[in-house]
Amino acid sequence: MRPDAHLHHAERVHATLRDHSAAARSAVVASWLRSARDHGLDPETSRPPHRIEEARLREAHERLAPMLRAARPTLDRLLETVGDSGCCILLTDRDGVPLERRGRPGDDAAFLNWGLWTGMVWSEAREGTNGVGTCLAEGRALTIHRDQHFYTRNIGLSCTVAPLHDHEGRLVGCLDVSNCRRDADRAMVALVAAAVGDAARRIEAAHFRQAYPQARILLSAEEAGAEGALLALDRDDLVIGATRAARRLYGITAERIAAGLPASAVVGGPASTGDGLREAERGAVSRALARAEGNVSAAARSLGISRATLHRKLARLGLQN
Repeated sequence: MRPDAHLHHAERVHATLRDHSAAARSAVVASWLRSARDHGLDPETSRPPHRIEEARLREAHERLAPMLRAARPTLDRLLETVGDSGCCILLTDRDGVPLERRGRPGDDAAFLNWGLWTGMVWSEAREGTNGVGTCLAEGRALTIHRDQHFYTRNIGLSCTVAPLHDHEGRLVGCLDVSNCRRDADRAMVALVAAAVGDAARRIEAAHFRQAYPQARILLSAEEAGAEGALLALDRDDLVIGATRAARRLYGITAERIAAGLPASAVVGGPASTGDGLREAERGAVSRALARAEGNVSAAARSLGISRATLHRKLARLGLQN
């Protein structure tokens, strides 16, 4: 890197921010503006990333423990994919603090020097525009490549990041792959972005399945853009959980789930016909009979209703022989 590269970058950031229309044209410039105006940062700042205390780091680990357990196998596989390209992998919490890290031992010293290590703070408020912090600020997958970073000391990095959501669809952290080699070009970044996006979906899916171990998991195949749209169903085919992708695809809210949401009302056709509730009831009764091997009295007990009530339901639902 040329000796004047840092000075040139700082001048470019300041000049760009003086153009008040630039932020509307560029997401990166909008982040630069937040960094300078909202967080009071200076692109020439040379201080290293802040490291949180060990006690706070342990607390952060405990808060995100289920996600971390679900993520570890995927992180190990991702390292096999990108590790030999001079990349390190970080899984952070919602505050931009890496809690899990993967990298090749030969690259550790370089990444430690950059501050790409567990316990460091990479929020946008602390580090300005950067992969982790800007992903968390905007809630979307992105790449901050080289001189798109706000701080001049970070312009040697290329960071590709995807957000991570928990089993209730809440943003809880992100997955980052960073590279500090000079030969990291745009073509390589595109390949890394595909790997990061796939790994993030795998982590979310593993965490979701872990959160609902007794549920039946339904994967939506309705739309090409619905990767990771998973529903957790109980024994009565009521939706008890949905990933963020499923919530967005089907308009599922916590209130709808709490009120009792039949799976058929979500994926079984228009809710306005009234068929969803009838089919959900029919399915519940049919399963109760199957579990009771056709014994109506036993099925009624399992449903918490009388034998006479069950007979009336069987007639109404067309299930009587």
